[in-house]
Amino acid sequence: MLFQIFDAFKPRLHDSNSKVNQVALEAMHRMIPLLKDNLSPVINMLIPAIVDNNLNSKNPGIYAAATNVIHALCQHLDNSLLLQPFCTKAQFLSGKAKQDLTEKLA
Repeated sequence: MLFQIFDAFKPRLHDSNSKVNQVALEAMHRMIPLLKDNLSPVINMLIPAIVDNNLNSKNPGIYAAATNVIHALCQHLDNSLLLQPFCTKAQFLSGKAKQDLTEKLA
């Protein structure tokens, strides 16, 4: 069931409409404290959707929302669940996104 929900939700996290994208990130930020470690089955699907384009966004609202989501993940999920997906993404990012994710890893 969780996979079906997030399969439908994931495309909104990198929607071409910036308002949809930002609202999806803000919704994700509100969901994380409620779902916590129950997100573990979908975390490998979610992190790329959250990080790709959003952490390097020139839109300050999208960048702030993506940063808030990453912070919420670190705060509410077991860090061992985040280590591998964060490392994988950090290898292939550039610019501010790479710096932000590397700081979270440290």
